[in-house]
Amino acid sequence: MASFGIGKMSNAISQGLRSPIRNLVKLKRLRYISTSLVHNETILVKNNNEFVTKVMNNDKPVIVNFHADWCEPCKILTPKLKELIEPLNNLDLAVVDVEDNAELVHAFEVKAVPAVIAIRNGLIVDKFIGLVDSDMITSLIDRMSGKKEGS
Repeated sequence: MASFGIGKMSNAISQGLRSPIRNLVKLKRLRYISTSLVHNETILVKNNNEFVTKVMNNDKPVIVNFHADWCEPCKILTPKLKELIEPLNNLDLAVVDVEDNAELVHAFEVKAVPAVIAIRNGLIVDKFIGLVDSDMITSLIDRMSGKKEGS
């Protein structure tokens, strides 16, 4: 019984492993996939210098979400923005806690939260305040990521 095809079983296992790998190799994009490209990290802004470095000087457009932990609409919007933006490789999300970044709140004249500002090449190109409908959020993300004209 021990001679029952250990070689056959080993061969079957290696064939089983090679088959999906062969399919993956066929994908052109395989060599370009990396975790940093597939999922962007959300930028959690801690101070002004970090904001300038990671948002204003970013090569990619950035959607900046000014929020607060006590803000109920923020608890809905922030996860939705993360869900929609993190899979994109040509758009970043920055989250600014208004309680910890008074200078940024003042500089961007944030009067209410949530406040969302779209920045491209260091310039504000769009914004909205409050919890808006999902079509408006998707439209902004599409424009900023280059999916729609008018970006």
